Amino acid sequence: MSTSQAGPELLQRIENTIRFLAVDAIERAGIGHVGAPMALAAAAFELWDNHLRFDPKDPAWPLRDRFVLSNGHASMLQYALLHLFGFDLSLEDIAKFRQLGSRTPGHPEYGETAGVELTTGPLGQGFAHGVGMALAARMTRSQFGGAGSGAGAAPSAGAVDRDRPGQHFVYGFVGDGDLMEGVASEAASFAGTHALGNLIYLYDDNAITIDGGTAITFRENVPARFRAYGWHVIDAVDGQDRAGLAAALEQARRDVDRPSLIVLKTLIGRGAPNFEGKNKAHGGPLGAAETKLAKERAGWPTTPDLVVPEDVRAYCAARGVAKHAERLASDGRLAAWRKANPEASSRWDAARTRSTPADLEAKLLEGMTGLADATRKHSATALERLASLVPCMAGGSADLAGSAAPPIVKSAGIVGPAAGPGVDPFAGRNIHFGVREHAMGAIANGIALDGTFLAYCGTFMIFSDYMRPAIRLAALMKTKTLFVFTHDSIFVGEDGPTHQPVEQVDGLRTVPGLTTFRPADGVETAMAYAWYLEQAKGPVALSLTRQTVAAIERPAGFTPRDVWKGGYVVREPAGAKADVVLVATGSEVSLSVAAAELLAADGVKARVVSMPSVELFLRLSDAEQDAVIPDDGTPIVAVEAGKAETLRRFVGRRGLVIGMERFGASAPYQALAEHFGFTAASVAKRVKARI
Repeated sequence: MSTSQAGPELLQRIENTIRFLAVDAIERAGIGHVGAPMALAAAAFELWDNHLRFDPKDPAWPLRDRFVLSNGHASMLQYALLHLFGFDLSLEDIAKFRQLGSRTPGHPEYGETAGVELTTGPLGQGFAHGVGMALAARMTRSQFGGAGSGAGAAPSAGAVDRDRPGQHFVYGFVGDGDLMEGVASEAASFAGTHALGNLIYLYDDNAITIDGGTAITFRENVPARFRAYGWHVIDAVDGQDRAGLAAALEQARRDVDRPSLIVLKTLIGRGAPNFEGKNKAHGGPLGAAETKLAKERAGWPTTPDLVVPEDVRAYCAARGVAKHAERLASDGRLAAWRKANPEASSRWDAARTRSTPADLEAKLLEGMTGLADATRKHSATALERLASLVPCMAGGSADLAGSAAPPIVKSAGIVGPAAGPGVDPFAGRNIHFGVREHAMGAIANGIALDGTFLAYCGTFMIFSDYMRPAIRLAALMKTKTLFVFTHDSIFVGEDGPTHQPVEQVDGLRTVPGLTTFRPADGVETAMAYAWYLEQAKGPVALSLTRQTVAAIERPAGFTPRDVWKGGYVVREPAGAKADVVLVATGSEVSLSVAAAELLAADGVKARVVSMPSVELFLRLSDAEQDAVIPDDGTPIVAVEAGKAETLRRFVGRRGLVIGMERFGASAPYQALAEHFGFTAASVAKRVKARI
């Protein structure tokens, strides 16, 4: 059944069902954003009914199209569609909109609600995450999709072209708020440069923001701006014109070399006589009186609320069944493709199941013991090895590959225009994100959400501040994104305090669900990568040095998986209880070992603990923690060339933290070590003074 068979009266009832489910749920909650669902009901239904490929019985079907509601405050629009098309979202769930424990939170939350592809709340982030999803699809199509599926091969209207890996589209709604945010500009530029013709966004151009008309602050020519980014722009489609939108969507799908922006002219709060077209329709409920007026105007029952007419439910249920049947037919064609392409099929399965070789740890550790080098260079070595060991890893840096943050993996090929003339631009795995840190993190998350590639991205630690929204969303969604940060302390040196992180590592450690490693040498760096690949259930951040650090000599009995405890003993005084315990991370571990040797010469017995991951250490039992950092009155000293407030819990309120109390300075890193007291002699002196 298609909408053309349904008839205009039924279509109008479906549109009003979506509209008033939103109105009633928001009215019940007493809070929400009613204007966008009322404006977009017709366009959203056209998209979902006739264009979006999905299976309500299996929201994770790999060949589905992806739907991004970047203006996530319009969440009731998506919840209404999910309910009507037969996803696992009941009318009772909608009745509990925005209530504790409900599956209908105020903004769509990935993992909370079946059919929600990503968490959208901070405006612009959904837009940028969708770019990552589209990039991942194009790369999947080139690398796993079989013969004839490389870049430049246009998906036709025929079903067979849609039934191989990576042939799907990414559709989404975006609003003025999304396009005002800088992250969307970065992502739009990236998408245009990388010719992501499988990305189609519908722009809700209603000329209204919370504070008033968009003209008070947003007067640019959005279509011209996106054309300048290299997008295909279809301007001025009436948001109520389903046939016009259908034609625009078909036109967008035919343009395989450019992402598309369809500009929908909509009326915010459509149908509410005293709200439509006004900024007060953006947020909050209509109120009982206006709700009654809107329903009477539409010929809708004023009681009860949350009405779904029987013919509406029957039509949408039939469409859900039809989409499931289309999926089953697609699976049959996919099976034929698998039979014809066993090698590509096997590689795709290995990627999606996150398969790793049995000897992964040994391969990563090879040659790392006793090797003095910067941990960023150890990281580069690990990534080069992983290119063949785990070929589903893909990523890059924000124009800092030459600084190993992360580097170009020589064996993995380039994504995008830098691949060169005549080369498939989606056949590689090194991504040049450009100087776009805000978008880089979101694009990497989108790649991870797509489900085929393991995504990593990186820059200097100081610029992690630009990426915090994406890092936070990765933690919320539990995406397995790897954030690789180098130049992680004042020892950046001559670039000065603007480039020297002081508080950033602490800040990352405070993000719930993010596991941060600050490795001390090659062994810890290799095992951090191994933990990410074999153990992580969410995002991981690496904090890596610019400068060379000494290799750590570890005591007898050490095994590499001790690193996964988060904290372990690397130096123990011989034959006696320690007088002091030095807890250090990263480049300060070898410094603390050297300080312990000086203390030993003065008769002070020091244990040194390396703590590559505070989060992992805190997951140990109390007894396991006490075996490493005793809770028996022994003085504890923490050493880290940053603010180090997240280490204070181990030393106690009056304990000694040898860290940074100010920003850094511009000088060679050796001079900074002397100036700020990060030498073995300075540390030993402060420890003796304390104990």
